[in-house]
Amino acid sequence: MRKLRRSPFSSQFAQRRRFSPLIFVGLAVSLVIALIGALVVFILPHIGSHAAAGAVNGDCTLIVPAKPLTAQGLATPFQLTATDPAQGPCNESNPNQAVFVQGAVFDPATGQISIYSPLVIDKGTQPAIAPVVPQLPKGAIVALWGGGNDNNTSLQGTEGSLSEGHCVNGVNGRINGSTFGQVWYCNAPAFFQAANRAIKAGKLVPPPLGKAKDGMVCPTVRDFSIVDQDQSDNVTTDYLVTSSGQTAQLTAANLKALPGATKAANGSDNRLLDGFVDGALGCTPWMAPDLADPGSMVTAQPLNELQAAAHQAAPVALVPDRDPMVLLNNDISLDKTNAYRVGVDQPIARNMRAADTRPYCANLLAIGPQRILLDAPFTKASPSVDPAVANSLFTFLAQRYVFSYGANGLNCVKLLDQPDPITLKTDENGVVIDATINGMTDSTRVDCSVNGTVLIGCTGTTTINGQSCSFLFDRKEHEVQITCPAAG
Repeated sequence: MRKLRRSPFSSQFAQRRRFSPLIFVGLAVSLVIALIGALVVFILPHIGSHAAAGAVNGDCTLIVPAKPLTAQGLATPFQLTATDPAQGPCNESNPNQAVFVQGAVFDPATGQISIYSPLVIDKGTQPAIAPVVPQLPKGAIVALWGGGNDNNTSLQGTEGSLSEGHCVNGVNGRINGSTFGQVWYCNAPAFFQAANRAIKAGKLVPPPLGKAKDGMVCPTVRDFSIVDQDQSDNVTTDYLVTSSGQTAQLTAANLKALPGATKAANGSDNRLLDGFVDGALGCTPWMAPDLADPGSMVTAQPLNELQAAAHQAAPVALVPDRDPMVLLNNDISLDKTNAYRVGVDQPIARNMRAADTRPYCANLLAIGPQRILLDAPFTKASPSVDPAVANSLFTFLAQRYVFSYGANGLNCVKLLDQPDPITLKTDENGVVIDATINGMTDSTRVDCSVNGTVLIGCTGTTTINGQSCSFLFDRKEHEVQITCPAAG
């Protein structure tokens, strides 16, 4: 089933007032604190408009140019066409079909990474502006990743480009046997092997994650507060699209030369984190030089994965066996799961137990809803990734969780025998306009910050002066009960 988030992005939004109180506590004894006089923080969120997306052919083929890992191959446009023309055309300018390509270049001499995003055009057309030919360092190790807004992307080679590029987009012959769906990669394992050697040697240093506005560590693509049913599912590339439907690389020079062009709409998990969540939480994604746009720094999927591998604290989210992209004939497949994992620098699963979806669901339940609620004052103040689905970043994340947790996603409800903790509220057009999480909304919730540790709803356990203390919010009495048994 095509995920709701695959519709085009929009940045149109309007303001609306909300608030969420926060209590700061630093105690080492058993206490009962009345909530009168709690610190109140006022936030001004933004809420998006919405528009319906039309039904289109969801199965597209991407023609990979010859010698795809060379400078000339990178600068030769990939071509998009319909897998079955009888089902209708595939056009890069259509936000429900657009496919995006991202390349990463590892320099073995310096241990550094640079980024280059090859262009995608419609088959038989010309780009609005010819792509920049990148300057590659001697002995460069180049890899490609791709992802699309279509349902299934198949790869077609040119002069042996698929085998030469070590391209993978599924199993059963690797190419077009059983595709992952929207994603694929070329030479990714070799790139990650070289990058990880450099990290181990200290030549390449993934930056620290930093602290978010909510007081917690900034999330990664392997954080259970971010992942969904099919995590790490594509690149952060974007293109310029002209009124005639031609495309061009997104560079400063092309922006100046094509004043009427608009940005394409890449609906990827990685771009959700780098382009939306990080900004809302005051976090900074890892960036590297863009070889197509001198002086520019850009985000990239391989940077996300390397940083997550280096810094994500346990529990770490890894592609589970019931991720829709790794199912084989609608059943679990260790081979396909591992084929996907190695393309995003994740450890392979030695057996199906190591990729079991049930513990993935348990962590999703324990971590996801709580942080979505915690971050509501910030994400409600941010525009929706897709206004046709939800009216703010908060409601977008909430509906994304509900879809992933439910029967059409990972079916965590059945696996855990636990109901979904998030209830969505929609308007007459089906757009999500609010959400209740564990019976709370951000406007009624009270959180406690205990020496920098935030307890959502002032309920949970934390350490105060070396003692384990439990917090319980009594709604009826409007009190927080704090008990530290070891302190006497």
